[in-house]
Amino acid sequence: MTWFPRPFVKWAGGKGQLLQQLEKFFPPSFSTYYEPFLGGGAVFFSLVGSRPRFKAVLSDVNVELISAYEVVKNHVQELIDKLLFHETRYKLAPKQYYYRVRNEKPSDDVERAARLIFLNRTCYNGLYRVNKAGRFNVPFGRYKNPTICDRENLLAVSQVLRWSNTKLLAADYRQATKDAENGDFIYFDPPYHPASATANFTSYTDSGFSFNDQLQLGDWFRELDKRGCRILLSNSDMEEVRKIYAGYRIQEVEAVHAISCKADGRKGHSELIISNYLRQKL
Repeated sequence: MTWFPRPFVKWAGGKGQLLQQLEKFFPPSFSTYYEPFLGGGAVFFSLVGSRPRFKAVLSDVNVELISAYEVVKNHVQELIDKLLFHETRYKLAPKQYYYRVRNEKPSDDVERAARLIFLNRTCYNGLYRVNKAGRFNVPFGRYKNPTICDRENLLAVSQVLRWSNTKLLAADYRQATKDAENGDFIYFDPPYHPASATANFTSYTDSGFSFNDQLQLGDWFRELDKRGCRILLSNSDMEEVRKIYAGYRIQEVEAVHAISCKADGRKGHSELIISNYLRQKL
């Protein structure tokens, strides 16, 4: 391969805008890489592009998302064919076709993955959100000419997932990292602790992520620290978060919200990068 892939879905909290700062904190070497809040996988793809092959365990509680990764890995050409079909139909009647696909409940893995990617590329702000019943409920996005089938990138993602020693899991962060040990590298990117009630967006699944979940993640962070794992975590710059990880290295960074239709609607804000090791290329 002469180039490395980008995320094939846009995900709220995606780290594309923060990568340059995160890369400064990557350890120079590690055994197995774990990413338990995978989302779009921007950090994994960045690591793939900067070092030799490595073992990775990629996971998320969103079953549909992990299933889509499996389809990209093992059935990419079938997926491309389905997306090209969606692309052709969408151009004939964009809004009507969007809601038709949104209301479908495909049982086939390839069709479900194609639906997920199609909706992600055509919904409002590229936002993945589900209601309490687990149903995708984001309205039509009104894009002029969205790229529904990015064939070259899907092929590159598929090649990397097959070429690297990568395991995909639909699991929570504890299950996904239960076998992590000394020398492994773990990146936690949980749903952020909200700066306000109106900023509380955690509907990646129908279960949400509460402050008690943040506290439990902090306890698990300390458990993995005792095992000798190298851990990197990002979260909002809130006093509550600082207290959870008191005693660890805490670095403030400036980031930009990636989920927005318009570039001028993406606001800068301060976030925290927290680690249990000292590693920063200045």
